[in-house]
Amino acid sequence: VMERWEGIYFSSEALQDDPDYPGSPDSTETVTEFAWVASGLNFNLNFYGAIIEGWVYVPQTGDYTFWLNSGDMGELWLSTDDDPANAVMIAKETLGSDLDSWGRGEEQSDPITLVAGRKYYISAFWLETFWGDYCQVAWQGPGVPERTIIAGSYLAPFKPMAAFGARPANRAVDVTQTGVLKWKPGLEAVSHDVYFGTDEQAVRNATTTSPEYQGSKALGDEAFDPGKLPWQTTFFWRIDEVNDLNPDSPWTGEVWTFTTAGFLIVDDFENYTNDDAAGGAIWQHWLDGFGVSANGSQVGYVSPPFAENKVVHGGRQSMPLAYNNTDGVTNSEAELTLGRPRDWTEGGVTTMSIWFRGRPESVGSFTEEPAGTFTLTGAGDDIWGTADEFHFAYKKLTGPGTIIARVDSVQDTADWAKAGVMIRETLEPGSKHALAAVTVGEGVVSEGRVETGGASFNYTEEQITAPRWVKLQRDQAGNFTAYHSADGATWTPVKGASARNIPMHKTVYVGLAVTSYDRDLTCEAVFSEVAITGDGGGGPWTHQDIGIASNVAEPMYVAISNAAGPAAIVTHEDANAALTEEWTQWTIDLSRFSAQGIDLSGVAAIALGLGAKADPTATGGTGVIFFDDIRLLPQP
Repeated sequence: VMERWEGIYFSSEALQDDPDYPGSPDSTETVTEFAWVASGLNFNLNFYGAIIEGWVYVPQTGDYTFWLNSGDMGELWLSTDDDPANAVMIAKETLGSDLDSWGRGEEQSDPITLVAGRKYYISAFWLETFWGDYCQVAWQGPGVPERTIIAGSYLAPFKPMAAFGARPANRAVDVTQTGVLKWKPGLEAVSHDVYFGTDEQAVRNATTTSPEYQGSKALGDEAFDPGKLPWQTTFFWRIDEVNDLNPDSPWTGEVWTFTTAGFLIVDDFENYTNDDAAGGAIWQHWLDGFGVSANGSQVGYVSPPFAENKVVHGGRQSMPLAYNNTDGVTNSEAELTLGRPRDWTEGGVTTMSIWFRGRPESVGSFTEEPAGTFTLTGAGDDIWGTADEFHFAYKKLTGPGTIIARVDSVQDTADWAKAGVMIRETLEPGSKHALAAVTVGEGVVSEGRVETGGASFNYTEEQITAPRWVKLQRDQAGNFTAYHSADGATWTPVKGASARNIPMHKTVYVGLAVTSYDRDLTCEAVFSEVAITGDGGGGPWTHQDIGIASNVAEPMYVAISNAAGPAAIVTHEDANAALTEEWTQWTIDLSRFSAQGIDLSGVAAIALGLGAKADPTATGGTGVIFFDDIRLLPQP
């Protein structure tokens, strides 16, 4: 179904802020494939926002790649199941493309594993302003050998009459024995009939007189607590939607199933939601350093999705824990107060298992040797698109100014590896900036970004290589001009480029930049005769990665506590655990906690942290660790 709202929208947030969104579109149209093209391809200024949404079914289990093509800015969202609340953006159009054109950048998703027989919520929205009136979504994968627009035979309208959004997810395994079953109501439901048992056919055929019937739940109470369940047992459940005033009632639900775990689950991070108003956000349970000056942690993300849904070990979510042990902070931790399980002796459990994944150490560096010669190394995909990845050595500049440098050499990691001089508004990946650089094989370039998070511009003068002087100039009006020179005396603007106005803060960052054009490789560039003119160009250099995820090694620890008394702490034996790039299991004998005085039959809280918790004089670094599947395992 395609729904459209008339108005001038320049962002998805602007459309979502319209009081008529999403319930009152100005027009609605049913489409027979995942595409909508205006009659006659109207290229007039028709201002509107539109969305196509539905459920998609895949022909075979496997990895699918999706493409979005829209006439103007657009986004493609896909859920991990039938629930829109679990949708994440998998592709986007920044400026729009021609009809039937399929980009290989952000317009293309990563491969996504989908299961035959399940339905997934999918939606595409776009904003029409100055270009074409159309939106197209294509895919390729098992049963779809070539990229093609998604046919209507794989789609269904998103009009849920039966219950949906099962939690735990249908066919889930290793489910906690003490969980509460939850679902979302159909459109016409007034109440819900709940059926639950261990016999699939009995649940499927059950009526309100059957032993599987667990009673009725009122609208707004979409939850059923089956009590403590046995280990390693498969259960089936069904929710029928009821409305006695509707002749189509009841709407019989599908039979969902799950299997309980053969261990105790402390937290698998599956039950946190994006509804902070209802207390479902992960950071409302794992309490971090927000508002605590001595704690440098941040759990999750400040905007939905609050939990991590791409870097996961099992299920659909994990917990990202950002740590910042600088400026007098020595440790960063997050603590969860336990509801259950609190008895860590049940079932003969002897071992705690925690899965974690870190990030690599930064490969970027900056040295001056001999005096006046600077060597800068860095990785990164590119300084390009809507976000950059590179290493930056910088100072601050206030107002107009100029930076000049001789690029003596650029290591050949790719033709588009580049090194040069940059003026940048912020140190964020999507910052506005201007760049004059020498590439390995594409010539000298003038590049930049006029809008934060917007597309980059490029002017290239080919057949020019290092050594070469480059210069970037910012005037009082905020115009930037990129020059190059063979001798450092006679300057020529980069071919095709002219002074470009890029509105920035009065105080900006000015310096040297290098990117390898390949995040798995490190590029070395050598600069000399570097000169900065203007207010603030003196003082020491600072350098860091921009847009490249990296960690500083910090001790990783887990602490558990009873309702009273001190916590017991166990630190990972690998001091570089935070640099681990693959999911890794950390196992801890529970006796290490009891030896510190913890009563394992009444554990009240667990904390995960990075840093020197016991050493207030320690100094450290920053990074992000992902945690998942905290379990208590019985002896093999």
